[in-house]
Amino acid sequence: MKFLRFLLFPFAIIYDVVTSIRNFFFEVGFFKQTSFKVPVIVVGNLSVGGTGKTPQIEYLIRLLKDRFKTVVLSRGYKRKTEGFVLLNSTHSAEDVGDEPLQYFKKFDSIDVAVDANRVQGITKLIADKSPEVILLDDAYQHRKVKGSFYILLTKFDDLFTDDFLLPTGNLRESRRGAKRADVILVTKCPVHLSEYSKNKIEEKLRKYDKEVFFTSISYDDKTAGSEAILIDDLKKYEVLLITGIANPTPLLSFLKEKEVNFKHLKFSDHHHFTDNEISVIKQEFTDLKSSKKLVLTTEKDYVRLESRLEQLSFLGIQTSFLAQEEIFNAILKNHIQ
Repeated sequence: MKFLRFLLFPFAIIYDVVTSIRNFFFEVGFFKQTSFKVPVIVVGNLSVGGTGKTPQIEYLIRLLKDRFKTVVLSRGYKRKTEGFVLLNSTHSAEDVGDEPLQYFKKFDSIDVAVDANRVQGITKLIADKSPEVILLDDAYQHRKVKGSFYILLTKFDDLFTDDFLLPTGNLRESRRGAKRADVILVTKCPVHLSEYSKNKIEEKLRKYDKEVFFTSISYDDKTAGSEAILIDDLKKYEVLLITGIANPTPLLSFLKEKEVNFKHLKFSDHHHFTDNEISVIKQEFTDLKSSKKLVLTTEKDYVRLESRLEQLSFLGIQTSFLAQEEIFNAILKNHIQ
């Protein structure tokens, strides 16, 4: 695979030229950008998937929803509907995408909408819902919208500074794109991140002259869904783990750390499960030998699977700041005000 990516290096150069010209045209005004009077907070990354955008959006919702009228706009990746859709209780993940549906079900005090045309979606939300702040999910490369504040995510063990452009690497655009950010969040860090590691990362990011924060992923202390089981009691169960996310490695490591006996069925990110795959999952569950057994999945996968599997639990996650959380919160709130 690495050799194949090396062979594709000339295409990465072409990709760099094309994306750089596109960004330049937006910067000089040749391509139109639309800005809005309402604060638009853009959350995204330079690389493809797996940096923790969903828990970061949820962190922002929790931070802002009680103080500002907050709405979330996403494109609704892999949804089967088109155009602008304001989520309601009748929608499924196939209608609107798994992440928007997760936000909608989890936070009843906010509005969530999907629209691939973000300018149109924001305009519609402002007209219909009069928000005080709009959270734009996974839109760092959506240059037609000029956000008021950009949060760039990069994963601790896969920094954008160490990566290269598609198809040789995983970058959607050149590292120079980091200059558009207002803050950089290094995500999925070890909980006990050493000062040495932190300083090395800050040194790599110093050239971009942005405030840098370090976050980790923390898991809920018990499962939710069909069964509420304390994490420390999961080792008493035989677990069938289903994942359809970009990077399940942190979850696998966490379960191993907790000495959980699990069998892992891995699917692609945002996977739409076929009837045959559901049948396979049910049979795999039936074949588990223990009297205590559980089908476990991620929260994002749960919204796609809950209507198709009777016995299904999920393990929720949250973003946790390792330090300077109050500084980050203050920067964001001051910007909105």
